[in-house]
Amino acid sequence: MNYPNPKLIFKDIPSGKVGWRSPSNIALVKYWGKKGTQIPANASISFTLSESLTETTVEFSPAFENNFNLEFLFEGKSNEIFAAKTSGFFYRIMDIFPFINQLDFKISSKNTFPHSAGIASSASGMSAIALALCEIAKRYFNAFSSEDEFFKNASFVARLGSGSACRSIYGGLVSWGEITGYKNTSNLFANSLSDNVDPVFETFHDSILIVDSEQKKVSSSIGHGLMNSNPFSKGRFEQAGANILRLLDVLKSGELIDFVDIVESEALSLHAMMMTSTPYFFLIKTNTISIIEKIWDFRKETGVPVCFTLDAGPNVHILYPHENKDEIVEFINSELLKYTNNNTVIHDKVGNGPVKI
Repeated sequence: MNYPNPKLIFKDIPSGKVGWRSPSNIALVKYWGKKGTQIPANASISFTLSESLTETTVEFSPAFENNFNLEFLFEGKSNEIFAAKTSGFFYRIMDIFPFINQLDFKISSKNTFPHSAGIASSASGMSAIALALCEIAKRYFNAFSSEDEFFKNASFVARLGSGSACRSIYGGLVSWGEITGYKNTSNLFANSLSDNVDPVFETFHDSILIVDSEQKKVSSSIGHGLMNSNPFSKGRFEQAGANILRLLDVLKSGELIDFVDIVESEALSLHAMMMTSTPYFFLIKTNTISIIEKIWDFRKETGVPVCFTLDAGPNVHILYPHENKDEIVEFINSELLKYTNNNTVIHDKVGNGPVKI
């Protein structure tokens, strides 16, 4: 990793503003449980999304004292919780970006999707902030010698704010975590898999049914910690390791039947871990189960390779090939919207990654 020289000072840099639009992602093989400093207990693979975005601008100016101040506006309103969370993140990465303590920050952020309802808002939010900080380092300290180095470092930094955020730095299919037999994988940053993927997955769709838009009652960070005492964690980590190797083969071959099997099994395993933790908790709702059963019935009747996955929340991600878009949208409108909150669905698809604004 190549970061700014800590001896450099920021006092001669004028006030400025940087911004990034960064996507959420949906994990196909789930990471649940971590060790050390944001190190995953198992590797994961995700789709980066296109429409579920966080747009963040970071305004900065020289601080009067050698201690940063931070104001956080979320969708136009001051948010003390996000300010505290971001300040904690900044303190953790002060050794990486020493200029942080010489600046005051005003961060303005907004989402295209409900916050904290299980659509990885921390992934899109933290990745956008990490990209903005790397942009400052690049602009004023010549910190990165190439685009590849810039994004690798952004992924490394984003991971320290939210584990899944490191995957949002890249578009398409992305892995995070060391994978047996794959030399270029890492626990410290994510890697793009798009060069080894069958074309059918490059245009996959993800329609997100919002069953409940309220903030979830148990945070993902607490859920990760409970894996340390879960009696089934060892078996889960072994299952994830086997599934990720299977999925890597499937992504190359384009075998959709096996894709469906792996993705749905992973979603159910994730929530099984929540239900068997101590204390145990339950994030899915009755309507979540109803939607899943409808998807199973539809797939059995039509043979269409549509499947579901879940993040750490009640909302259902419906994954399907582009060629089946029209019939799946019709199925959603006629059979599934009644199970959602206010007929809310976000029609998304695989995206190309973050964009500087």
